[in-house]
Amino acid sequence: MNIPNKLLYTEEHEWADFSGEDVTIGITDFAQSQLGDIVFFEFPNIGDEVTRGISFGEIEAVKTVSELFAPISGTITMINESLEETPEKINQDCYGEGWLIKIRPKNPLEKENLLTSVQYSELIN
Repeated sequence: MNIPNKLLYTEEHEWADFSGEDVTIGITDFAQSQLGDIVFFEFPNIGDEVTRGISFGEIEAVKTVSELFAPISGTITMINESLEETPEKINQDCYGEGWLIKIRPKNPLEKENLLTSVQYSELIN
């Protein structure tokens, strides 16, 4: 299972990359493997406010639908529009081209509530 060290994680299997002004959000390798073939991602709107721990959308696989939860509070600044045509990128490259949204954080200290790669690894094993 691929769990990059540079990312932070939620117990709901989202990852967050704090390397820029905006935080990039996606689902983990574990999550996409559990979901199976992803066929649809319900996009939030740019400018929407999200709250840490509250659903911001849904991801649909062939056999199931799963809610997505915001790892931090803030404003959505970008969505990965390429997933509209090719949602399978989430399965193929969940930490790269399969990212979901970018959030401008309201309170960057919320990242202290997230899991490290070691903590996330322990959670799923």
